Amino acid sequence: MISHHILEFLRLLLVHYGYWAVAGALLLENAGLPLPGETVLLLASFLAYSERTLQLGWIVVIGTLAATIGDNVGYAVGLYCGRPLLDRYRHSFIIGEARVAQGERLFERYGAATILFARFLFALRVIAGPMAGILRMPWKKFAAFNLIGAALWVAVISLAGYSFGSQWGRLITLLKRFNLTAAALFILIALFLYWRSRRHAH
Repeated sequence: MISHHILEFLRLLLVHYGYWAVAGALLLENAGLPLPGETVLLLASFLAYSERTLQLGWIVVIGTLAATIGDNVGYAVGLYCGRPLLDRYRHSFIIGEARVAQGERLFERYGAATILFARFLFALRVIAGPMAGILRMPWKKFAAFNLIGAALWVAVISLAGYSFGSQWGRLITLLKRFNLTAAALFILIALFLYWRSRRHAH
């Protein structure tokens, strides 16, 4: 859970830098840095409702472009620097080896479709671009799914922040529950698919 001090710091960034703060946070997070892009989107859309300092439409447009560009930067890094860089990066930012291995299995099994649902899980969202590059996913396919996933993710999170208006505390609580539920469903689906593949193999 993000602390009150971090939320206040992010709010001040959004108040002073507006759309630039949205673009910077989402670009860097999707390029591979573990920043709270989801929280920035929620807070920006909350401010669009409560203080009218930002407009929801521009948040969605700018957020989508930044997330798309960021993932393409991550893809290029993964493509040209390879797995050794990811391993060094993983240790620097304390990303578990199990999470990286899980991402690799998903990309190998489901390809570009992984980009879509990876958007909604923080740990996978951060490594999705670099992982696609490392595994040499065709760029055109990656770019198409990346854009669709970015648009869906930004729109859903932004609309959630805007819809809850002044109920910020309730929104954060529900988001935490949503993330836990999504992670649980993701694990259950992965286990089911693994069980089915093993069954077919036998």
